[in-house]
Amino acid sequence: QVQLVESGGGLVQAGGSLSLSCVGWGRTCSTYAMGWFRQAPGKEREFLGATIKSGSSTYYADSVKGRFTISRDNAKNTVYLQMNSLQPEATAVYSCAADETFHNIVVLTLQYWGQGPQVTVSS
Repeated sequence: QVQLVESGGGLVQAGGSLSLSCVGWGRTCSTYAMGWFRQAPGKEREFLGATIKSGSSTYYADSVKGRFTISRDNAKNTVYLQMNSLQPEATAVYSCAADETFHNIVVLTLQYWGQGPQVTVSS
């Protein structure tokens, strides 16, 4: 079992950048695929991207491809989300996720996920 704790949210102006971190506590995160999703008020969760257990391959949603980057450091049990060119519609709670099966993260049927920090993008 793993507990995921994110950090790094906050307020940023449109066009700006923000970086999030997610630390896994408990079972080592190298045994899980990991990724990120977000949820805006009144909307369903939206998959952003995921990386395989080794971190050598990453898959992104079309909506963030080229602007968001996911990386992981298994020695630190940490996964990162670098977000660039943020726009107001990116305002949401951002959460990281872990699952033994990569595909489950893509379709958001998750084993573990964090509560996520709020990211607010002002216009």
